[in-house]
Amino acid sequence: MLPNTGRLAGCTLFITGASRGIGKAIALKAAKDGANIVIAAKTGVPHRTLPGTIYTAAEEIEAAGGKALACIVNVREEEQIVDAVDQAVQKFGGIDVLVNNASAISLTGTLDTPTKKVDLMMSANTRGTYLTSKICLPYLKKSKIGHILNISPPINLNPIWFKNHCAYTISKYGMSMCVLGMAEEFRGEVAVNALWPQTAIYTSAMDMLGGAGVEKQCRKTDILADAAYCILTKPKTFTGNFVIDETLLREEGIQNFDVYAVAPGHPLLPDFFLDVDPETLAMKMEAQGATPTFREGKKQDLPKHEGPDKTKPEGPDRGKLHVHFAAEKSGGPVAETFKIIKAAISDEVVKSTQGIYRFELSGEGGGAWYIDLKNKGGSVGSGEPPGKVDVVMSMSSTDFVKMFSGKLKPTLAFMSGKLAIKGDMALAIKLERLMGQRGARIHHELPCSLRMAIAPT
Repeated sequence: MLPNTGRLAGCTLFITGASRGIGKAIALKAAKDGANIVIAAKTGVPHRTLPGTIYTAAEEIEAAGGKALACIVNVREEEQIVDAVDQAVQKFGGIDVLVNNASAISLTGTLDTPTKKVDLMMSANTRGTYLTSKICLPYLKKSKIGHILNISPPINLNPIWFKNHCAYTISKYGMSMCVLGMAEEFRGEVAVNALWPQTAIYTSAMDMLGGAGVEKQCRKTDILADAAYCILTKPKTFTGNFVIDETLLREEGIQNFDVYAVAPGHPLLPDFFLDVDPETLAMKMEAQGATPTFREGKKQDLPKHEGPDKTKPEGPDRGKLHVHFAAEKSGGPVAETFKIIKAAISDEVVKSTQGIYRFELSGEGGGAWYIDLKNKGGSVGSGEPPGKVDVVMSMSSTDFVKMFSGKLKPTLAFMSGKLAIKGDMALAIKLERLMGQRGARIHHELPCSLRMAIAPT
C-alpha cells in the first residue's frame, strides 16, 4: 500500500458522502497525516441497514490522528452546503481540498426510471458536485494546495454505457464535465481532477446491488484512498486528469495489488465506463491460473460498480413445495432448469419474494416462461403466469440457463445487453439474490450433457 508522507498535515479536506465507504476511506487516509476532515454527509442517525454515521466516522478519523467536523449535508440542499462550509472555515480557518464523493445511482432504463429518480441523480451527482465546488472555490483559491477531486469516470461515449441506464450515465458524466470545465477555468489556482476505480469496489452499496458473493470480485476502498492521497499530494499543475486508481498506483511503484483485494487471487469485476475487452481480460486471468466468473465464450463489454447494481435478477431458494407446473415443455436445458427451480421453491421463498417473473427466451426451448413467487405455493411453467407480471426478463435460452446455474452473472448479462429487464427492479434484485444462493446447486443437478453444453469455452 502507499505510505503516508505527512504532506496533508494541518490541511482541511471537505469530503461529501464521508460517513462510510469510499469517502470515509479517503478521510481516514488523510487523517493519518494529521489532516482536518469535514464529514459532509446525510447520515446523522444510524441507517436501518447500512453501517456508520457522520459521528462514528468522526470518532474513527480522530482515532487515526486527524481532527473531524461532522456536518449533516444533503448536497441537493444549497443552504446545507453553505452552512457546512461556513462551519469548516470557522473551525479550521479555510478549505484546502474538496472531494466530491456523494452520489446517487439507479441502473434502470429510460422507461423504467421514475422522474423522481432522474431528479435525484441529476441533483445529487451533477448539480451537487457543481454547487459544492462553487461554494468551496473561494477558499480553495486561497489555499497553497487547492484541489478538487471528483469520484467520477472518464467520459466514454461508447453507447453501451448509456443504453441500459441513460440517466445515471448522464449524471455521472456531468460530474466529469465539471472536471473538464473547472480544471481549465481555474488552471494555476486550483487543481481539478477525477478518480475512478479499475475494478469494482466493495461498499455497502455494492453489497446491496451486486448480490451474494460479489465481494470476492471486488477490491477494498483502500485502493481508492491511496490513489486519492497520491493525487491530492501532487502540485496544482497536475490538473484536468481522469485518473484510474490502478494505473496511477503502478506509476507510483505499487506492484502488489493483492493487498487491496477482498479475496486475494480471486478474479475481479471490471468497473463501469472502462473499455475493457472481457475476453482479453479473461485470457489474462486464465494465464495466471484464475477462472474468470464472467467468461462466456463471447466478446462483450463489461461494467463494474461502484457498484455498483439495481439491474439483476436472482433465483429461488431450496425447499419443499406444492406447485402446478403449467404446460411444461419437455427436454432441453431450459425445461430442465425450470424443473430444478420448481423443486427449489418453498412457502418461505414465496412469502419473502412476492413477485411474478415472466421470461421471454429466444433460441432452443425458448418462448414465454414464468416463475410465480407471489401466489400460495408458488409455480413455474411455460406460457402465461397466473396473475399480473411484476418483472419481465428477455434473453437467449443459453444465457438463461447459464444465469440460473451460476455461470453468468446477472449484472454482467444486463450491462452487456444480454439481459433486458422491465418492471420492478427491486423484485429483480430479490430474484438474483435467491439465484446466487442456488446457482451452484442448479448447475450440479443439470444432466452431465447439459452441464457440458453450457460450460465456458
